[in-house]
Amino acid sequence: MADAKGDEVLAEAQMPLGRWPILSYGVGHMLNDITSACWFTYLLLFLQEIGLAPRDAAIVMLSGQVADGLMTILAGEMIDRFGHFKLWHIGGSILVGISFSSVFGGCLLCTVLGTDSYLVRTIGYSFFAAVFNIGWAATQVSHMSMVNCMTLNSTSRVALASCRNAFTMVANLGLYAIALVVFALVSAKACSDIVLQYRWIAYVSIFVGCCFLVVFYAGTKEPTLQSGSDCKKSARISWGYWFKKALYYQVALLYMLARLITNVSQSLIAFYVTRDLKMNEYSKAIIPAIIFCCSFLVSVVLQEIKWNSRRLKSLLTIGAILWVIAGAAVFILPSQMHNLMYPLAMVIGAANALVMVTTIGLESALVGDDLNGCAFVYGSLSFLDKMSCGIALFVLESYEDSISCGETRGLYTVSRFGTGLIPSCFAVFALLVTSTLKLLDTNPRAAAAALEAPLLV
Repeated sequence: MADAKGDEVLAEAQMPLGRWPILSYGVGHMLNDITSACWFTYLLLFLQEIGLAPRDAAIVMLSGQVADGLMTILAGEMIDRFGHFKLWHIGGSILVGISFSSVFGGCLLCTVLGTDSYLVRTIGYSFFAAVFNIGWAATQVSHMSMVNCMTLNSTSRVALASCRNAFTMVANLGLYAIALVVFALVSAKACSDIVLQYRWIAYVSIFVGCCFLVVFYAGTKEPTLQSGSDCKKSARISWGYWFKKALYYQVALLYMLARLITNVSQSLIAFYVTRDLKMNEYSKAIIPAIIFCCSFLVSVVLQEIKWNSRRLKSLLTIGAILWVIAGAAVFILPSQMHNLMYPLAMVIGAANALVMVTTIGLESALVGDDLNGCAFVYGSLSFLDKMSCGIALFVLESYEDSISCGETRGLYTVSRFGTGLIPSCFAVFALLVTSTLKLLDTNPRAAAAALEAPLLV
């Protein structure tokens, strides 16, 4: 009787998911995504505009990334041990909302201590940056770990990842729409106006993200596969199991490189378009919006593809090649030809979607049916992502000088390197790692059946 019930649960878990479970899961990362878009696009610019030196602004960013990386490992371990995905998700979301409004809403520590000293401002922003990233990591790991415990169907797993990525694009587009409206309505003539601009962006972003969280909590059930007969009754997978798999290191490298490509370029593109290309203030919302609009469209197309290991590798290779070409063009683009940034932004958007969807798909392929260790995999890979991005941005900003208004910038600036050449180098490295991948469909008959179904049913 127990075996029959277990077989019934297993058979149900291998069925493709419907549209509603996939869509409700996909919106569960919206608060993280919309705040992350603002974080990576505007944090360094905001901190420097209110008076922090580039190196100190990078310290604030780095403190958040270090806290994020450490919390990612801790959250992954705790979720593997105790489960309760949605509980971790709720707790992390609360921390994100509170701390995000404290960073972009002004220096809360300065208000509490009654001083506006430079050191207190740096410490205050660094503290809330760390709190924000702790909450962000708890939400991210719990949300990503749900994928392999919601279904055993490989096509549905890719659909969940692709839908999540599509709503990431929606969140980013929403953020840039909010920013564009705020920049148009609130002119930044003084430091207080800049704080007001980003305060409104922060509050509206948090409200929008929380609305989507309600949909997620209402439509997504706590994953049960991890507590099913085929999961918890088996021994918990140790870290050493993953460290012995060559595929773990390959996927870890590719995921880290994909995040470096997207996050480093996103963090510096506002500097690049306004200071290097000398485009107007609206461009720091319009150009990122174009990038994420194209990413969204490509992600929608990717949802309907019938996936196998060969296509994962092929599309990852195409995305990396597109980034090599676009990054090189961005690096050498003169300010007199800044209008070419619009088509380049479209190419970058498509490349970002191809790289991110395929690397997240590779994570699911790595985990497979080993559900008892899935949170560690997502946690450890995210740890590499956070630490590498934080260090990369800190190193880049350490070479950046404070620029006065109207001061002429040279051709080879930090923002040019960080937006164009360096992501291109990461893409070349990703191509080399992709060429070494050897992915096999462990169950060809089941894989063939799964690939006959669309990603969304």
